Amino acid sequence: MSRGGPELTANPSQIQGPATATPIPEAMASGEDEPRNCAVCGDQATGYHFHALTCEGCKGFFRRTVNKSTSLMCPFAGSCEVNKAQRRHCPACRWQKCLDAGMKKDMILSAEALALRRARQAQRRAQQASMQLSKEQKELVRTLLGAHSRHVGTMFDQFVQFRPPAHLFIHRQHLPTLVPVLPLLMHFADVNTFMVQQIIKFTKDLPLFRSLPMEDQISLLKGAAIEICHIALNTTFCLQTQNFLCGPLRYTIEDAAQVGFQEEFLEFLFGFHRTLRRLQLQEPEYVLMAAMALFSPDRPGITCREEIDQLQEEMALTLQNYIQGQQPRPRDRSFYSAEMQSGSSQALCNSIPEIDDIHHLTKPTSPD
Repeated sequence: MSRGGPELTANPSQIQGPATATPIPEAMASGEDEPRNCAVCGDQATGYHFHALTCEGCKGFFRRTVNKSTSLMCPFAGSCEVNKAQRRHCPACRWQKCLDAGMKKDMILSAEALALRRARQAQRRAQQASMQLSKEQKELVRTLLGAHSRHVGTMFDQFVQFRPPAHLFIHRQHLPTLVPVLPLLMHFADVNTFMVQQIIKFTKDLPLFRSLPMEDQISLLKGAAIEICHIALNTTFCLQTQNFLCGPLRYTIEDAAQVGFQEEFLEFLFGFHRTLRRLQLQEPEYVLMAAMALFSPDRPGITCREEIDQLQEEMALTLQNYIQGQQPRPRDRSFYSAEMQSGSSQALCNSIPEIDDIHHLTKPTSPD
């Protein structure tokens, strides 16, 4: 996994051309010959990447740097030593050593070409996949369902513990008159905090998540917590009334508007929940979607990007196999896993910063 060098601002459209990563020949990796070292940092090489024998870390660093527009400068006139222990200290010297080793910028795929290649790979895997879940996939689903039922499945019934205004109770007539904003705002903030806490407990109950470095766990949770909250919240959405029914409480779009959510945001959010709810998903599908959102390799600050990418792919393939094994199903269900992989959940996350704002607005300030 790549852990080297800071990530810069992406500009993937500048580079075109085929990507090459040639595995090390068997003779090189066998006991008859010593393992080859990375030509850049001296770490153990994994193959020829972009025309040079390098490790995974320097391969990832080179790819990211090529796709960035920020120039690199060494504060020590290009005299920094680049080795396994110090390769992250000076990106400029590491970059120059990549070029000196023969790594070629024109061998990196553009973002469009990379997306096309991944789509073709996914299509091939789908064609080869069985309609039935494998033993490993069944165990994965059991693990996810267990963690989900312990920490997420019942959390909506507990919203009533957080000082809900009287008009939220289902047995009360929902009048169109305005209600005091502050109690409703405080309730929304408490509920939001509670949901995020439960999502953290859910993720900590997953061995695959706990196996990642702590800094990656934090980055993944920062990026996915709100997405997972809304995937779970969709199970409470009523298509007939367009309300969220959480235990004895009912939340309407008017309640959200009352505490300051913008109309454009609410239209998108409720549209998302309508679309997802119409698919009539089962609990395993919800938890697999949540896992796909969690293991997203594109979160800022990720170090084990390739490992997380593989985990997300494992979740996606399990979801696809589960869908294929369910008969009958609504017409649109065949397409929704591809939509989630193409970024629908990230679009949701990018569109709801206001939820976090409400939490901060209502946090009590510390006394002087």
